[in-house]
Formats: sequence, C-alpha cells, structure tokens
Amino acid sequence: MEILTKEIIQELLIPEQDPCLSLYMPVHRSHPENLQDPIRFKNLLKQLEESLLQKYSADEVKKHLEPLEALVDDESLWNHTSNGLAVFSAAALFKIVGLPIVVDELAMVADSFHTKPLMQYLQSTDRYHVLGLSLHDIRLFEGNRHSLVEIELLPDIPRTITKALGDDLTDKHSTVASYGGTGGKNSSMHHGHGGRNEEVEKDSERFFRVVANSIHEKYSKPTGLPLILAALPEHNSLFQKVNKNPFLLSESIAINPKSISTDKLAKMAWEKMEPEYTLKLNSLVNWFEQASANGKGSDDYKEVAVAAVEGRVDTLIVEADRIIPVRITNLVTGNTQKKDLINPKVDDLLDDMGELVLKMGGKVMVLPTDKMPSRTGLAAIFRY
Repeated sequence: MEILTKEIIQELLIPEQDPCLSLYMPVHRSHPENLQDPIRFKNLLKQLEESLLQKYSADEVKKHLEPLEALVDDESLWNHTSNGLAVFSAAALFKIVGLPIVVDELAMVADSFHTKPLMQYLQSTDRYHVLGLSLHDIRLFEGNRHSLVEIELLPDIPRTITKALGDDLTDKHSTVASYGGTGGKNSSMHHGHGGRNEEVEKDSERFFRVVANSIHEKYSKPTGLPLILAALPEHNSLFQKVNKNPFLLSESIAINPKSISTDKLAKMAWEKMEPEYTLKLNSLVNWFEQASANGKGSDDYKEVAVAAVEGRVDTLIVEADRIIPVRITNLVTGNTQKKDLINPKVDDLLDDMGELVLKMGGKVMVLPTDKMPSRTGLAAIFRY
C-alpha cells in the first residue's frame, strides 16, 4: 500500500491501455469492524464485472479482475488500512493507495483512471498538518475543517530525541524531563562550563532542527500544506528559531499536545486555520468572477472543454460531489457528448477535464458544493 502523493496522480495520468479500473471504498482501522471490508470490496468487484461484460468476453473480464480478486484474502492489506482505500488496475499498472480520509464507494471502468477523489484530497484548500511537539517526542496529524487524524510517520522520521541525536545526545539527557518553566524562562541556573541546563537546551535545539527539516522534506514540501505547531511556549520559540519550513504558520497552539484529546486539538487547530482557509476561498472566487467579467473565465462545460484541450485553462475549479456523465470525444476540438456512466468507456467529465488541465500544466481546485462560485459543477479561469 502506498501513501498518496502528487507523483502518484501524475503516474495515473499517463495514458494506459484500456480498460482502466478504479475502485474507492471506506475502510476500518480496527477489529471487528474491518471484517466487513473484504465483503464490501467483493461487492464493488461485481460492479466492475458488470461494466466490463458490456464490452469484453467472460475470459477477458476474468483476466482484468484477477489482480483485484487476489486482494480479497490478503489479510496484510485489511489489517493495516487507513480510513480510505483506492485501487487502480490496468494492463501495465497496479496500485493500492491508502487514504487518511473516508471516501465514498465507487467502482468505475473507463479508458482512463478516475482520480477526482485523489485530486479533491490533495487540492482541497482546507487541509493542514499539525505537528505535536514535546522535548522528547513528536506526533504529526492531518486535518481539515471536519476532522483530525494522526499520521503514521515514515520509518526514517525520528520520533524521539534519542533516535534523532543518537551518540551525539548529551549523557543522561533522558533524565531531564524538560527545560524552562511554563512561561518560557529557564528554571535552573547556568553553572561553570555551561551547566546541565545549557547542554539540554543545545540538545533540544538540535532535536528540533532535525524534526523541522524532516517534516519539511517528507511532508510539507510534497503536499504544500500549511503546518501548525502545537507545543509549549518555550518549545515553540526554539522551534521557530531553527525552522526553515515556509509552510509553518506564525500562529501556533501554545499547549503541551499530550495533555489534550485529538478532538480538542482539532478544534484548536481549526481556529488557527480557518482564517487562512477563508482567505484562500475568497481570493479564488474573486479571481474567477473578475476573470469571467473580462471574458477570461467560464462555467459552461462545453466552452471549458474547448479551452482545456487547447491548454488555455490556468485554474479549473470543480465541485467535489458532482459527477457529470459527459465524455470529451475529440481531444483536438474539445467536442463533448453525453453518455451513460455504466458504459466502460465513460468516466466523469469533471474528472477527465481535471486530468487534462493537469497534463497541460494548469491547476485544479476541488471545492465543496456550498463554496463553488458556479452552479454547473465547474468554473475555469483562462490563461488568455
């Protein structure tokens, strides 16, 4: 199982020999709830089978489904899931992607992969990371306006000061619980050649520098998500001193993250994030309205389809929960045609258009229905 990144979406955008099978489903982290997941997975396989049989022989359908059917009895998969699961299968590609969000069930056969739920997850403007930082431990969370979920850190991310510094750690550092008081002032005097407190502070600074660099390289840079720090005031000031991560918000949560529940942390984090979220949405909507007024924007899917194939779309805004059963029939002219989604050659227009815009170097933003600047399911800002 892979962690979703922008690179995975780019792989899925590379033309594949059809059919391309896309399957999404919510999954459970714990027993016994996760016992139902393989059963739901098999039900989705039946939907794929029904769609494939419209075009392919029974033997061909069996061949196309074999890689997915092998997952039904794979205990290592079902016992190590996140909140959502996505599986993609074609002649030369097979990917299993774990998602930290719950997704709706979907089984789709088309001549390209259905990636809009992935784009929604990666491009949504309300996502953020929270770094829970204490002197000897770190935790990383991913959240949005509705929830906050702890992320299982990559194996090469040091979670403790001992793993981060190794042999460079000051002797018996682990016997010191923390440095400084709750107000940020040192609680012990400096003595002689620097004193124990000074050594602890140097170790802490080195630990925080390793953490800051690791989170930046492994999480912030690949995702571009804002990072909110949750730490005691004295730890916050030291972390800010060594941090070079441009995604770190200046406003932090001044609290020991171990002292509160995840629900409480989620509430406090959204209070910091909401102004950023509102600012981004307002800016995006205003940009579209101004572009439309100047003839450089549209919410008509036929007009947008033509602009997309010509590479004129700078930013495409699509509605998260809308599926439009329309196919772009000509990638030169942008002509479109309404179809039945069960047809194994038809995907969602918004999904196809989003993929096309990304291939042409444009940006795609996925918004909830109540935040969309149009009622047609999409809005495009043109380059010219």
